[in-house]
Amino acid sequence: MQTRITHILAILLAALSLSCDSYLDLRPENGTVRQEFWQTKEDVQAAVIGIYSAMLNTPPSESDLTLAEYLFMYGELRGGMVSPAAFTSNDQSDIITTNILPSNSITTWSQFYRIINYCNTVIDLAPDVLEEDPTLTQEQLNNYLSEALAIRAYLYFTLAKSFKDVPLKLDATLSDGDNFQLETTPQDQIFAQVLVDLNEAERLSVEDYGNTPENKGRITKFAINAMQADLNLWLENYDEALVAADKIINSGQFELIDASPQWFTTVFAIGNSTESIFELQYTPENRGPFYGIFLQQPQYLAAPAVLEEVFGVDFDEPENKDVRGERASLVPGTNEIYKFTGLNEDQRKALQESDTHWFIYRYSDALLMKAEALNELGRGAEAISIIEDLREKRAAIAQTQEQVTPQDQDGIRRYILGERAREFAFEGKRWFDVLRNARKNNYAYLDILLGVALRSAPANQQQSILAKLQDPNSHYLPINTFELYTNKALTQNPFYK
Repeated sequence: MQTRITHILAILLAALSLSCDSYLDLRPENGTVRQEFWQTKEDVQAAVIGIYSAMLNTPPSESDLTLAEYLFMYGELRGGMVSPAAFTSNDQSDIITTNILPSNSITTWSQFYRIINYCNTVIDLAPDVLEEDPTLTQEQLNNYLSEALAIRAYLYFTLAKSFKDVPLKLDATLSDGDNFQLETTPQDQIFAQVLVDLNEAERLSVEDYGNTPENKGRITKFAINAMQADLNLWLENYDEALVAADKIINSGQFELIDASPQWFTTVFAIGNSTESIFELQYTPENRGPFYGIFLQQPQYLAAPAVLEEVFGVDFDEPENKDVRGERASLVPGTNEIYKFTGLNEDQRKALQESDTHWFIYRYSDALLMKAEALNELGRGAEAISIIEDLREKRAAIAQTQEQVTPQDQDGIRRYILGERAREFAFEGKRWFDVLRNARKNNYAYLDILLGVALRSAPANQQQSILAKLQDPNSHYLPINTFELYTNKALTQNPFYK
């Protein structure tokens, strides 16, 4: 059976990755999908495996970056914690310095829509297999659909956070006759569809696949709950965000690990720990991109001020350190980003062992999302309790502790934002955390975003960057020039016109 699944997967990925002149870049040959697949439950399983494979790797026929690289760039380059390195491209540097043009190659979204189409194909065609293969049960089908719905939702959520208005395509691209001239859908409608998908995915979801790698590397109910909490924070639906976060916290399936010399190895170098909710599962046989972009030919460094300003330094007692900082997130002195290449506090992984996962949601995310919701609901004392408990587990030092009262909602908001910087350094979350907080209450906290931008801006560009960022449309990426050329229905983000 494994040989059959591998064969089907290879054909499916090849069929779904043929290049074309459309902005989606997804057209398979006419009829291939329906004629060759969707006859057995193994075909459905292979198609779902194909979705995860596409999240890990770019098809051989495509000269594109991996999804993890885009998630890193979209979430970190504008977040004030990353600096250029020796092999940084001009396009990467331009994102870091907020000098972004529609021609910037990083603004391509083909990798996202390629995977979305794999999800759409499963959602559209898998139900028909019930009639073809009596061994496929409704429960099995539901579980597969849950995975496809949740991944599609996560990708659209990320696109809407990055670009604001994007095309919304909910049916599979199966034929050259499909319409590729699709206009953008407003961000609020994208978010609404993401919420619909996540609620349906939760209804159909799995809590336990029976083994740790699948529980951490495939979509579970708890991964969906994390996405729901995240989305509802963006929607400022704080009661709903709290409910979703509590589903994870009250499940008893996750726990924080105490700070120790083994903490980094357990959580990051090995992965799939009790702190893990959903991780992309790289292996020694299928290595991620991190060894190259952070070590061999480094494209990014931690910004010079990160160690002291984010994690803190105890100059009186140098051994008093936040477990998340030195030789966990970065290497002091060189500012090398260490989280994805390290084996332990003293050694890096060898190239052939560079299998560190990409971390999409960890348990601490659920805790801090709950704290954010509680604070916005006026329950500051409970939010502070969560922050302090996490800090104790991470051996956070006094230099980064904030003296806030339960009534100081803005102070707690910024304390959570600072704690998220420590907890999720270089995990593709920083810019989105900054933007989410800045835009609360109709951009009542724009100063948060402006402050972050100034910390990473060249001195001679600071005034220009501040002027740009007064326009909320500048907080989102432009639609790439190539996408505009191939899809005439698209409308450029007005800031970049």
